[in-house]
Amino acid sequence: MSTDRSDTAPAAEAQLVLGPLLRYIGTNEATVWVETSAPSTVTVVQDVGEKSWRANTFEVSGHHYAVVIVDGLEPGGSYPYRVELDQTQVWPESDSRFPVPAIRTIDPDRPTRMLFGSCRTTVPHDAEGNRTNGVDALRTLALALARGDEPWPDLVAFLGDQVYADETSDAMREFIAGRRSLDEPPGEEIKDYTEYCHLYQLAWSDPANRWLLSTVPSCMIFDDHDIRDDWNTSYSWHVEINKTQWWHQRLMGGLASYWVYQHLGNLSPQALSADPVFGPVLAAGAGAHLDLTDAVFELMERVDRNPDVYRWSYRRDLGDSRLVMVDSRAARVLEPQRRSMLSPGELDWLGDQLTLDREQQPGLRHMLIGTSLPFLLPPGMHDLEAIDETVASGGYGKVLAALGEKLRRSLDMEHWAAFNSGFDEVADMVMALARGERGPVPDTVTFLSGDVHNSYVAQVIDAAQYGAKAPIVQAVCSPIRNPMPRVVRVLMSQFARGLVRPMRFIAGHAKKVPDPQYPWAVTSGPWFDNCLAELSVHGPDLRMVWRGGVVRGDDPADPSLVQVGAAVVAGGASGAGPAETTS
Repeated sequence: MSTDRSDTAPAAEAQLVLGPLLRYIGTNEATVWVETSAPSTVTVVQDVGEKSWRANTFEVSGHHYAVVIVDGLEPGGSYPYRVELDQTQVWPESDSRFPVPAIRTIDPDRPTRMLFGSCRTTVPHDAEGNRTNGVDALRTLALALARGDEPWPDLVAFLGDQVYADETSDAMREFIAGRRSLDEPPGEEIKDYTEYCHLYQLAWSDPANRWLLSTVPSCMIFDDHDIRDDWNTSYSWHVEINKTQWWHQRLMGGLASYWVYQHLGNLSPQALSADPVFGPVLAAGAGAHLDLTDAVFELMERVDRNPDVYRWSYRRDLGDSRLVMVDSRAARVLEPQRRSMLSPGELDWLGDQLTLDREQQPGLRHMLIGTSLPFLLPPGMHDLEAIDETVASGGYGKVLAALGEKLRRSLDMEHWAAFNSGFDEVADMVMALARGERGPVPDTVTFLSGDVHNSYVAQVIDAAQYGAKAPIVQAVCSPIRNPMPRVVRVLMSQFARGLVRPMRFIAGHAKKVPDPQYPWAVTSGPWFDNCLAELSVHGPDLRMVWRGGVVRGDDPADPSLVQVGAAVVAGGASGAGPAETTS
């Protein structure tokens, strides 16, 4: 239940702890998220005209937050703003070297330009941090935007692993050691909600990145490292992890903090109002500061027992494009006899989002499906995971099943190929959309993903032979800052190219291993640099470029943008023909 703290005076003057983050953006409204040190009234003030919007903070486990709904805006407008706590300006900071943040609304007639990527670790931006983790591609872009060197994006989509709860930095370990012994489980990993809060502060506090997040709208979805590596890999994994004394507290803290720090900002004002936990915050009267601790953790308990209790997936409409963000972690069905990446309720919801009505969104030309795990893996890797799934499921006996499960966990083989029934159902949905069986055919159907620490483009081979009138494409951008070891890079390149035919031969001759209904090929990449991808709409076509950072001078904190890779997706019937392949 929510507790009203309106009769409790703030113990101290509130300070800005984290944010502001510009989150939801539409044609006429936006949301701004902040964390504060104490209960307060948060006001977003338009610099021109002095129009303002305010919200009271709410509390979760002793931490204070607000989501301010900014409405009454014009499509395609730009509104410089500042943030006040109890009428005292806290953002922009007085000594900021960055431009004043602005809320830029969606213009349905303006071609979409959006960023996407995943997997970003939090280490210092010095020479040692760059040596171990590479240059931060997000921060590099932030500096370029601040200088005015880059065109402004409509949105940045973070496709998982915003934080690493199981691979902590020196700064995070120092914080943990100040609370508990690192010799006690879970050791150097995150244990509870309080530690997650500090993890997000480290991830979002760098001045350049903090500025970017205050002025470029963002949407997010979790992946495994936001909770723990291999989260929800299999039923046996789930049983074993739940036997530990620390896991339940970790999962509750991870889900609750994700709801606060990432999920609330994904939702439109209308969805926020309808949310069973956050709705009362909007309905509360002036001066009310609700304590949502019990309500949030009770919801997470129910989510852990039944994935259909609460939906983490959501949708953003961007004028010429629809972005459907799909939860491919918490919504899994793990029972051995009916494994699926998505629960029945989640599949039904996704089917609704992939059904188009020109009257509801007349300018829509591109369907973008965000899922942290690539739907179309490099073909050799897909076949390997499909083979392992058959073995681990007992298709070749109990002895080999145990080996298959061991390999599944050690090699992280838990992508869509390892949940074949769900893979086939989504593939059929997407093909029906491309055929025109779900309403008007979009010019392109494109999956946007991360996770695999390499970037590439794949496309269904000659989709027209299956009746498709639009190309079906997979675009991956990973990592933003967490490079893959060089030995693994060689192996991943082979799964995309040299090992495709051998793996297909093995999978094709294994009678119990399902064959993909609509084969695909990698057409661009793989690239292994830290990078952030930009997707831009050009009529029926999509153009994508992957860029990272390089330090050319003496200052390791002053990188420059460099292009890592690029691709063009031809839209419409021409794009549904034979897919371009490169060696």
